[in-house]
Amino acid sequence: MAESFRYSDADLTEFKEIIVAKLAVAKEEYDYLAKQIKSQNENGTDDTASAYVAIDDGSASQQKENAGKLAARQQKFISNLETALIRIENKTYGICRVTGKLINKDRLKAVPHTTQSMEAKKDQYK
Repeated sequence: MAESFRYSDADLTEFKEIIVAKLAVAKEEYDYLAKQIKSQNENGTDDTASAYVAIDDGSASQQKENAGKLAARQQKFISNLETALIRIENKTYGICRVTGKLINKDRLKAVPHTTQSMEAKKDQYK
């Protein structure tokens, strides 16, 4: 069976639905993390006893740092999903940027923002 140059409009619509759903969840998670970071700033340890501040300060800053890292990763994921939607609109979605071949549908369903086929991804680490 010959590979087609791009996915059909029906396939692109299916992928778009998957991406839009993942994007909604990702944005909710990002908003949650942003609120968590903001509330940690608002609920500082300024008014607590200094003995507790010394003990709690380390874990609070560690939690804030972790939330910040997660928020940054989530923001990158959201950006990648939004870029995938642009590729759908341009009808270039699902084409490997390395090999130029169509990326396997199962891979796109699992990692809808990918721009590389498994073949290209594996070659990257050789």
